[in-house]
Amino acid sequence: MEDVLAVYKRPYDPDFPLVCMDETTKQLTKETRKPRQMEPGMPVRYDYEYERNGVCNVFMFFEPFNGKRYILITQRRTKVDWAMQIKDMLNNQYPNARKVVLVMDNLNTHKGASLYESFPPEEARRLLERLEIHYTPKHGSWLNIAEIELRILSGQCLNCRIPDIAAIQQETIEWQNQRNSLHAKVDWHFFNEDARIKLKRLYPTLLT
Repeated sequence: MEDVLAVYKRPYDPDFPLVCMDETTKQLTKETRKPRQMEPGMPVRYDYEYERNGVCNVFMFFEPFNGKRYILITQRRTKVDWAMQIKDMLNNQYPNARKVVLVMDNLNTHKGASLYESFPPEEARRLLERLEIHYTPKHGSWLNIAEIELRILSGQCLNCRIPDIAAIQQETIEWQNQRNSLHAKVDWHFFNEDARIKLKRLYPTLLT
């Protein structure tokens, strides 16, 4: 916990951008009947029945103190999917950064080994050397600021029926671009000094 909170207190450095990464799933659903259009005094009405159309995975990469985020949609959430998104982030989003300071949870796919399972060893090593990884502790995913941004995405963009991958990609790109144009940041106020007081029970008791 203290490791992640110390990272959040660092001053912004474009050579070492802080990126929080998280992911979630979204059920894709089709309408079985055409919605009734809006009328005076009546909102758009949807039938309660729907057709399941699979599940997709939503990757969120978020610079919480620089107001930049981007979202990637995949059909699955495997080690290879994660590795491909990490490569895209390093090569296309931060090609000039010396290292990306990456905060994420300790999911079994979020490992350097996933890079070696997805790319030749030389490429996997090159990517891994451009990462400074900090894991949130077990049961401490709330420390990952990307989780906050995912909740905002879910409430503002994904809280409706979305029929397929193409539609969710379009919806999330529009949401992403709007949030980036606003430079929406997170005002984080919880650091190690606060944790040692408010979460004192989590620290070991020293015998004197």
